[in-house]
Amino acid sequence: VQLVESGGGQVSAGVSLRLSCEVSGYTSTYAMAWFRRVPGSLHEFVAAIDWSGEETYYADAVKGRFTISRDNPKNTGYLQMDSLKPEDAAVYYCATAGGTYLYSRPQTYDYWGQGTQVIVSS
Repeated sequence: VQLVESGGGQVSAGVSLRLSCEVSGYTSTYAMAWFRRVPGSLHEFVAAIDWSGEETYYADAVKGRFTISRDNPKNTGYLQMDSLKPEDAAVYYCATAGGTYLYSRPQTYDYWGQGTQVIVSS
């Protein structure tokens, strides 16, 4: 299984970015999540979505500004980030879980991408 993120970059506060996560190698269903990490800290949960796309979860810090979605035929997940703030700056990782998982617990995810950096200047 391989996950490849894209879409990061450097933007000014208030603008939008859309991150993508292309998944390959899965032969069964899986949930997907986005985490972020800044130097010296642990992975912070951002958002998660189940296989059907009907169940989504968000961290309080991003609720109302970020939207997680997925396109299963394309094997791709997305994180639409609107109204970006300087505190959103981090390396963003997508992760997948093929079995039981706790959506906000990084330890329960099976596979991770390499990360894509988001820089937000004020």
